[in-house]
Amino acid sequence: MASPTQSEDSSSLSFYLRALYLRRWLILTIVALTLITAIIVTWAMPQWYRATVVIKVDKPEEQVALFSREGSGYDPFFSQEQVEILTSKQILYQVIEALDLQQKLGDMFADGQKLSPGQAYMFLAERVPLSKGPPLARRMISVRSTQQGTSLIEISAWTLGDPQLAAAIANAIAVIYSEDRIAFATANQTEGIARLREELEKQGRIVSDQRDAVENLRSELSISGVDLDMAVLNQDVENLRSIERSLIQLRVEAIGRKSRWENFKAIPEEDRLSLVNSELITDVNLQDLLQAYMLQQQQYAKLAAQLGDEHPELKASRRSIETIREQLDNLLNGYQRSLELSYLEAKARMEELQRQLGEMRSAQIDSETSRMRPFEDSVEKLREEERIYQTMKLTLRQREIDFQAPKKSIEILSQAEAPVQSAWPNWFLNIFLALLCGSVLGISVALIVDLCDTSFRGVEEIEKLTGLPALGIIPRGLHLINASSYETTQAEPYRVLQTNLELVSDPSKSRVLALQSAGPGEGKSTTLRNLAAVMALSGQKVLIIDTDLRRPVQHRHAKLSVGPGLANVLDGGMALDEAIRPTDVAGLDLLTSGETGRALNRIAVKKLEAELHHLRQRYDVIFLDSPPVLGLSDAGLIAGLVDTVVLVVQHRRHPRRMILRAKQTIDTHANELAGLVLNRVPLSAEGDYQYYHANYAYYRGQDKARMIKSPKSDMADEESAEGIRLKE
Repeated sequence: MASPTQSEDSSSLSFYLRALYLRRWLILTIVALTLITAIIVTWAMPQWYRATVVIKVDKPEEQVALFSREGSGYDPFFSQEQVEILTSKQILYQVIEALDLQQKLGDMFADGQKLSPGQAYMFLAERVPLSKGPPLARRMISVRSTQQGTSLIEISAWTLGDPQLAAAIANAIAVIYSEDRIAFATANQTEGIARLREELEKQGRIVSDQRDAVENLRSELSISGVDLDMAVLNQDVENLRSIERSLIQLRVEAIGRKSRWENFKAIPEEDRLSLVNSELITDVNLQDLLQAYMLQQQQYAKLAAQLGDEHPELKASRRSIETIREQLDNLLNGYQRSLELSYLEAKARMEELQRQLGEMRSAQIDSETSRMRPFEDSVEKLREEERIYQTMKLTLRQREIDFQAPKKSIEILSQAEAPVQSAWPNWFLNIFLALLCGSVLGISVALIVDLCDTSFRGVEEIEKLTGLPALGIIPRGLHLINASSYETTQAEPYRVLQTNLELVSDPSKSRVLALQSAGPGEGKSTTLRNLAAVMALSGQKVLIIDTDLRRPVQHRHAKLSVGPGLANVLDGGMALDEAIRPTDVAGLDLLTSGETGRALNRIAVKKLEAELHHLRQRYDVIFLDSPPVLGLSDAGLIAGLVDTVVLVVQHRRHPRRMILRAKQTIDTHANELAGLVLNRVPLSAEGDYQYYHANYAYYRGQDKARMIKSPKSDMADEESAEGIRLKE
């Protein structure tokens, strides 16, 4: 057995679902309007095209080694550094010049005025006017790493209304970046090769001079037949040669340290950060500080996209960047000083070793072998200089071969192509959001409207609040009843109404009835006419008197002229029998209102009461069609003439207070208020209306068979009744 809480939740859910179903056309209308608005706005928005190129950037090695094993781990700082370089002025200024973007961006954003390179760079890398900016960004160029752990970089270019230009900008950035990297690498190699050639020429002259010195000593000392390659057994000579070899190594080391110091010193300070990595500058403090500098730059870029230039957080982030950059510059200057000190240390060691070598040579000259020792020393020096020359020559050759080898710069994995469709606005996304927002808005409005609706929601509610029984439920869309439709479901609700009316009232005393409603347009006149037709077709003699002298309707249902009628009888201009006319329904007569627009008064009501006294003898049932109850005095006078009044209430048309006020007015004047009729109830109505609709549908099978037998006559009657209903 379900708990009370579960029952309440189920009832609440079913209530909301029924409310949404009843307001489905309102929801669909709001969704349609939202969708149409989204389509129009999307169509009117500026069309932005996006072209993307994907490149693979490998970390450069300090020097090319043809036979060494390649490969290095992923460096996130290097990738972030390349992203910053791709959007730097060094690259984008070349793109602006190559594609003439000063004029093209001026046509796009500045009404045809040519921009300066700085303005064009601002549009590309910094900020586009908000009214024309691409989605989710304020710049035309976006560069990002595709995913962490890879060296793939995605370059996207956004342009307003020009897909060809978007592809051209993206491809130009990739090409110019590749050329810039190649130029940077070749410039360093070219400088190194030129310096090495100069040193080789100097060493060649040294070798030539030393060879001349050897020959001069040979002539001076009259030495002949000496093998320059013989081994020297003297231990002092071996020591001397060992010191000379050490001196050569120190010279080479000093030259290398000097070259490294001078090259680093020649690099501009703003370009030194690119050297801080695990291979060139291995200082851990510098690497950690560079990582903090890049992270702070990323944080500043995010804040700059969200905050203004004078925001405290943005200022604090800018000061942090300046502080870290100052620390980096100080460390790099210290690194330069350490290179200088290293060179000076090597130079001092070389000079000291050279001094010791000179002392040893002086000592050996004074020895017993003083005659041969100068010659041997000169020959040994020649050999050392030749070895240095050959080493430098091989090194130069290797560098030249490495220089001719293909440079590993970047690899363009996918060229940017001109997009066929615009990337923004996104039609699919906008339509999806429009449907979603329209549905939410439509459902919300439907629920609010339903919750604000103060009309009666069901039979049980209206019976409980009014204290009146529901005599009948008239579905929406029923036509006028005639002889051909008497046995169909069209007439079934009125037969139910007739039966219930006879049960709640004494037929012998309730021979004059009036159907009244709180306001106009509730279908009271049509309900009265169909009820009278059903009674007439059941064998009773029925008369309809149209007492609504202001807005008569019954003559239209009967397809008769409005006069002569009741007004003529009350004025004494015509006899009652002459004014009553038969209708197309057997047993049903009609007394129209007559051609007048005046209201009923008490004198006219007295005359009508006298006429009704005579008509009771001739008719089984007399119906009076009266004006609405609220706002007019006629209905109250008519309610006092009849035996029974039936209140007609249209489904969910008027608020509860209006219905209760109408009931109170009728109770004041009427002899008997038998009950009420719920009119124009839709088949989809919720609550206990469904029971009536299900019972009425029981007869539909018979209706279809009857319609097949006599389609022409029934169709004609239905068309005529539909015409009358539409006019009403």
